[in-house]
Amino acid sequence: MLFFVDTANLDQIREAVELGVLDGVTTNPSLMAKEGITGEKNILRHYRAICELVGENRDVSAEVIATDYQGIVEEGKRLADLHENIVVKVPMIRDGIKAIAYFAEAGIRTNCTLVFSAGQALLAARAGATYVSPFIGRIDDIGWNGIRLIREINHLYLETGYETAILAASIRSPLHIVEAAKAGADAVTCPMSALLGLLNHPLTDIGLAKFLADHEKANKQA
Repeated sequence: MLFFVDTANLDQIREAVELGVLDGVTTNPSLMAKEGITGEKNILRHYRAICELVGENRDVSAEVIATDYQGIVEEGKRLADLHENIVVKVPMIRDGIKAIAYFAEAGIRTNCTLVFSAGQALLAARAGATYVSPFIGRIDDIGWNGIRLIREINHLYLETGYETAILAASIRSPLHIVEAAKAGADAVTCPMSALLGLLNHPLTDIGLAKFLADHEKANKQA
């Protein structure tokens, strides 16, 4: 499974790169605003900086703001022209699906975002989306099961032969990451806190403390 970080913060992205497990980055207008990045020129410049920071062969999902077909297409082209790492992030709406079909024909990779049902995932795959992003945390928030949706989409794609990758999004915890992997997600995008949470276990801390204590004791006896 691929590991993406969901952020526009360059320090966090650099930390993920240095950790050695980063496969890509996802961003959205909210994350850009959180970093104080506003205005089209500044946003495009920041996307380019992210691409240069992560290096070659790491996908960076850059989200369109437009919601009409022509606007999505025009904005998506501008984003795709920024860098070869760019994957155009398109919302699951009628004009979004039309735009994804256009991008697929044009050889532009896409990430269909805001997916909340298996039916939506089927449409996105049929249109030619490179990735589909089910928001499992938000699904859990309304009393449904986000991990079950990942499992359903995975089953449908296996049955139909669609090659669209399942990118589990709206990750809330390290457990979400593990469960998404078990359910068949091809990739997961999460905040750094969830990614780093995979490192933690109390028995690891206890074991390391004992190893170090035994080492110190042995050296004193020597």
